[in-house]
Amino acid sequence: MAHQIGIGYTPLIFKKSKLKKIPAKYNNFLFGGLLSIIMVTIISGSVVFANQGLTPDFLQQWRKGFLTAWPIAFPAVLVVAPFVRKIVARLTEPSA
Repeated sequence: MAHQIGIGYTPLIFKKSKLKKIPAKYNNFLFGGLLSIIMVTIISGSVVFANQGLTPDFLQQWRKGFLTAWPIAFPAVLVVAPFVRKIVARLTEPSA
């Protein structure tokens, strides 16, 4: 029987694992790395697709776009994220 996504379902990525966890002192670095990789992958692919469509060299152009943008995005996220968190904290009420 296949798993259905719904109430009470926990994706495998969130289940307990026997893998060694990264120390909490690296939270910001890991957050920045994951966020920038995800965002640059989505944006670079979207831009390449919008500009040239699905051509035979699409994956190579996507890779080139990613490798160009990620070294800029990663440090930018590390610098900007703390300021964004402060702004969000000022705009929201604490949970009850």
